[in-house]
Amino acid sequence: MDKVVAELMGALGEKQVLTGDAVHSRGAGIWRSDTIQAKALLRPRSTEQVRQALKICNAHGQSVIAHGGLTGLVESAITAQDDIALSLEAMDKIEEINTVDRTMLVDSGVVLQRIQEAADDAGLLFPLDLGGRGSCTIGGNISTNAGGNRVVRYGMVRDMVLGLEAVLADGTLVSSLSGMIKNNAGYDLKQMFIGSEGSLGVITRAVLRLREKPKSEVTAFVATDEFEKLQQLLKRMDSGLSGRLTAFEVMWNNFYRIVTTPPAKQTPPLAQDYPYYVLIELLGGEQEGDQALMEALLADCLDDGVIVDAVLASSGAQRQELWAMRDDVEQVQRLGAGCTFDVSMRVSHMQAYVDEVNARMGKSFGDYHLITFGHMGDGNLHFYAAVGSYSPEIRHRIEAAVYEPLAAIGGSVSAEHGVGLEKKPWLGICRSPDEIALMQRLKRALDPKGILNPGKIIDVEDIEHDKGKLLSD
Repeated sequence: MDKVVAELMGALGEKQVLTGDAVHSRGAGIWRSDTIQAKALLRPRSTEQVRQALKICNAHGQSVIAHGGLTGLVESAITAQDDIALSLEAMDKIEEINTVDRTMLVDSGVVLQRIQEAADDAGLLFPLDLGGRGSCTIGGNISTNAGGNRVVRYGMVRDMVLGLEAVLADGTLVSSLSGMIKNNAGYDLKQMFIGSEGSLGVITRAVLRLREKPKSEVTAFVATDEFEKLQQLLKRMDSGLSGRLTAFEVMWNNFYRIVTTPPAKQTPPLAQDYPYYVLIELLGGEQEGDQALMEALLADCLDDGVIVDAVLASSGAQRQELWAMRDDVEQVQRLGAGCTFDVSMRVSHMQAYVDEVNARMGKSFGDYHLITFGHMGDGNLHFYAAVGSYSPEIRHRIEAAVYEPLAAIGGSVSAEHGVGLEKKPWLGICRSPDEIALMQRLKRALDPKGILNPGKIIDVEDIEHDKGKLLSD
């Protein structure tokens, strides 16, 4: 038996260390068809066991890849045969809900939907919401700084975390679980781990910020015929709803068609021949009044030609049906093998950018599909690109068409999914050499042996190559 695996079994117990078929029979991700390749998969039940495991692995220079719900889309949790996978699935306790401070203390392995439901039962709201809510874990959400459907009002996960507990590569525990909204005493260390994809430390617990539960929920679905009118609609809704606009989800015609045409389960609430559709949500304080306000705003927009058609949900069931269209992204797989993207930019650049990507795809491939949708309210677009065949060379050409135009407009190759392996070659599009060098320094400082998620975001080879420079600075 491998020496490291034997030590881990002695420290954690044999039941907490899976090997062989118990590892290889597990799927590598909910969107993937392959299985986990690793010499062992650890299932610690406490922060102390995470500390023990990382201390042993660090002593041996053993690579460790943290696993949450495996819902990621950028290969950030992919393992090789010589890696150790560290799953937080057994650390799934909701330890405390404080209704006075409006906080929740959770283990990192708790599934997002459980957190949402627990907050709701307490008369509160945890605002993070995304399509993978039933599978993704809060540790994974934090490690990727997830966004989702409500960023336009509540911000990213970074804005919902008050405190963190994380274990460094050598087993050092960094714990700041005070739960205060304001703490301006020195560096805000938790921010280093949020969005770092398990490359700087393993998040084990978190204090989440809850909000008061809204008393109303109003959802509308509208169509418009020009992109410029989408921009007008966003401004009018945000202003007219007095800051209560919670979601502004745009679907290009090709996305709407594929999620409302059999075998998709949803039927089209509006005709399928408009160029753009928007799912608009308001969370407020009084159902009847907020419903009337939304109806009045939509009527004004119809009169002014900003929108050309609209439907307003009159029940919870109708709201769920509207959201089911947006969540049914798996329908794009009907187009065959392709590439998924999440990019961000200023809203004012969005239409010209989409036009350029389509032009590049047409020039490079001729026939292609570029399914387009996203969180327009916060400048985030998603693409699914398929060209009828798939290979590494084709993938690179598609990526070039999507990523290269971002450089000129100051956009980002990753809005909310992280970098992982897929986007690492393109990091220089949106991060300067000095920024990347600083990332390398942080990696060296917190993980000098490069055992945590090696090869993701920052290469171990980069760390080793730059050690001499660091010592001479």
